[in-house]
Amino acid sequence: MDDISKYLVGNVLYGDDFTPSEIEGWFRDEQEGYAGLGAADAVSYQYVYHALNTYHGYRHLHGLHFKRALGFGSAYGDELLPIVDNVEAVTIVDPSEAFVRPEIYGKPVTYVRPRPDGTLPFPSESFDLITCLGVLHHVPNVSMVLSELARTLAVSGVMLLREPIISLGDWRFPRRGLTKHERGIPLDLLLAMIRDSHLEVVHQALCVFPVTTRLFKLFSGSPYNKKLMVLVDALVSSAFEWNVNYHPQNFYQRFRPTSAFFVLRRIC
Repeated sequence: MDDISKYLVGNVLYGDDFTPSEIEGWFRDEQEGYAGLGAADAVSYQYVYHALNTYHGYRHLHGLHFKRALGFGSAYGDELLPIVDNVEAVTIVDPSEAFVRPEIYGKPVTYVRPRPDGTLPFPSESFDLITCLGVLHHVPNVSMVLSELARTLAVSGVMLLREPIISLGDWRFPRRGLTKHERGIPLDLLLAMIRDSHLEVVHQALCVFPVTTRLFKLFSGSPYNKKLMVLVDALVSSAFEWNVNYHPQNFYQRFRPTSAFFVLRRIC
């Protein structure tokens, strides 16, 4: 098996075994990656995952109150809208200064830039809620970053995690609509990293089925901002759970859910 094959089959996560200098290079390339895809234009920017996050994540937190929330890679903080009234203080870690605001939805927010080595400049157990929604696949050293997020999460604190679990194509070549290095995280490897970080899976769901996504976009714009479409997507994704694979080898393997959503709790 050649070097790239072990990554494409999902046995090893590309980037997680990089040297410090390779990680530094990746970090520089991705620093403005999301902003460069158009997100930096605050006037036209629209967050498109509210219904998806609510169904698979926030509804499991109903009635809970949080003193300190961390949004990891949360840009403008839009993903926190469903929970922000139940949060006292918000911190956002994001590499781009394009997203920095003094407040989100009336709540003061502190912005902190991440470090390439993955360490976070916070004491252990600093937050009782962490959101990390579609971010880890942009960083090389995923296992290190996830362990740091777990370290800064209070015991019995809650973390919402959503990531693509497919390759997103061959990252050696430019891909339309994607940043230079982003790649999905194989489900088995992601679950192993969660366990190694002393996080317990409270709820797990597969989502973002490619066929339903494309059909919905033809008729309704942003499917994952609509509750009914998220419900349909959840049913179809569950029905095709048996076909989960990282890098499809034939046409039929493309019919599978492409993301996983976790509600996690720190256990020690």
